[in-house]
Amino acid sequence: MREKAIKIKRKRCASDWFLDIFKVVFLVLVTVICVYPFWNIFVVSINDATDALRGGLYFLPRKLSLASYKDILGRATFLHGILITVLRTAIGTPLAVLVTTALAYVLSRKELLFRKQLNLFFIFTMYFGGGMVPYYMVLKSLGMLNNFIVFIFPNLVSVYNMILVKNYIEGMPAEIFESAKIDGANDLTVFFKMVIPLSKPIIMTIALFVAITHWNSWFDAYLFTNAQSLKTMQSILVEILNQYQTSSANQAANQASQTIRMAATMIATIPIIMVYPFIQKYFVKGIMLGSVKS
Repeated sequence: MREKAIKIKRKRCASDWFLDIFKVVFLVLVTVICVYPFWNIFVVSINDATDALRGGLYFLPRKLSLASYKDILGRATFLHGILITVLRTAIGTPLAVLVTTALAYVLSRKELLFRKQLNLFFIFTMYFGGGMVPYYMVLKSLGMLNNFIVFIFPNLVSVYNMILVKNYIEGMPAEIFESAKIDGANDLTVFFKMVIPLSKPIIMTIALFVAITHWNSWFDAYLFTNAQSLKTMQSILVEILNQYQTSSANQAANQASQTIRMAATMIATIPIIMVYPFIQKYFVKGIMLGSVKS
């Protein structure tokens, strides 16, 4: 009787097979739609610039050439821009994560005076701001213009990231904090020895957000710096793209513009893609638990 029940359980009807096939086909189509544009950009970037004007590049390059990458990477200003971008990402990301997490921990404590008012104050800044000109004047008065710190200090706190971390901390059992206080731990000990280790998923999530912001940022380098030595990689890439787009009289530049744009896109994107798989397991858990208060 048991064997018969198992056989009946294993038997699948036609609708089950149809549903499985539909799900597989649907997921394959979604994967192709998401991956193919990026693959096509890569194919065009490694194809000869003159040949790329013919079009018809879909899956493989017709005439392999790395001239576009050599053109971009061979510029001394671009290599220095990579250094500035790496520095601002390596310095700005851990500092922003530390400050944001510390602020979130403070605002999550129920014993904090005027806790609700302070939370409303920070949320208010998400929707209302003074505008670009007052912001520029504040940075100028603080001596941050044409200074590397203009990439770091204005980006130390993100209210959105702070809310994610605060909700995550508020979802922790209150008993662990109470027991730590009974054992004589102060707030600094609780923060560094308990909150940070237990908040690893959400910390890795906001670290990814901050790192992407620093890596892709170019507008602040345009507005707040004049020195070429402070130009980021992304701002130099924008200059390169504008150079080829505005050189209408130069036929060779027009021929190379398409592959240059694709190569610039690949150079700016690949480092982030290489980092994401290492923190993907934390990202999904952190964004889910931090976005909804338990």
